[in-house]
Amino acid sequence: MRFLHPEFGWIVFAALAAVAILRARVRRRFVASTTVRWLASPRYEASLLRRLPLALLAIALLLLGVAVMEPVLPYSQAEITSRGLDIVIALDLSSSMLEEMGRIRPPRTFQNLTFSTSDSASPMKSVKSRLTATKDAIKSFVASRRDDRIALVVFSDNAYVISPLTFDHEYVIRYVDLIDDQLLRGEGMTAIGDGLALSNHLLASASDRDSKERGLRRDRRNQVVIVFTDGENNKGRDPMEVLGESNAANIRVHMVGVDLEEEVRNKPQVQRLFQAIRRYGGRYFNANTARDLEAASRAIDQIEKGFLVSRPFVRDAPVYQWFALPALILLAVATSLRAIPFFIDYT
Repeated sequence: MRFLHPEFGWIVFAALAAVAILRARVRRRFVASTTVRWLASPRYEASLLRRLPLALLAIALLLLGVAVMEPVLPYSQAEITSRGLDIVIALDLSSSMLEEMGRIRPPRTFQNLTFSTSDSASPMKSVKSRLTATKDAIKSFVASRRDDRIALVVFSDNAYVISPLTFDHEYVIRYVDLIDDQLLRGEGMTAIGDGLALSNHLLASASDRDSKERGLRRDRRNQVVIVFTDGENNKGRDPMEVLGESNAANIRVHMVGVDLEEEVRNKPQVQRLFQAIRRYGGRYFNANTARDLEAASRAIDQIEKGFLVSRPFVRDAPVYQWFALPALILLAVATSLRAIPFFIDYT
């Protein structure tokens, strides 16, 4: 506790001292006979209880003096506003995603690309498939993003929206669990550009909708796309072109290569794509094992953080009423007691 006007305390103290001195000097005196010494016996002295009104009055004046000094309690408070991100997860559902992690594959061409699951559905039970390991990593990532809106897109020959942007992360996780090899049955290519383009469209639509509903322009720097793929683009739009559109819209793009073959990874067009992702502010993660996938999702979780806006302010909470109200009550009680003859002080 502190006082805004401690100087008033000295004024009140001086006033009380002046009143006490004045009262003592103008105190009424009486003539008494010295022959009645027996009246000086303690049992004939006036009761101290008769001084109660004066004591209450003194306490009331003291409390009023404290109230006049304006006591306050310093009160510190910080307003923290959390602003999350809009994140679209684009998952590759090409046929090779059903292979086990670490399996050696022949070069991916249209001639040896299979559209059935018979060749890719025989991994060892102890090893996860690329799709299963990626789904586990995605679910862990989604569960950790409390303040973000998350959407889910899948792509193979074409791209499809599985879940729009939502804060209901349990809803997104349930849809991740439902993804299997039958979801895009009959497709098997890898249209990374189309998947990225659909992700951009989702984010742009959400931004425009927010602007209309709230009358505010949403900051697109808070929009992110994460692409999980195990191959190179072999159908649809050019990923480099779409990546340029993402950068123009201030959308960061990260890519996770799911057990991506070294032969594919070292191709000039794939390397250019990785370099463009880094140049535009994103990152590429190479994940050859399920543990690598989890590490990549955790790394992205650490990189892409929402904004915490903190605005601290300090104010003084006045507490003069703690002293003024009791003082007024004591004054009222002292005045009331003065009306009772027993408490009238004649000395």
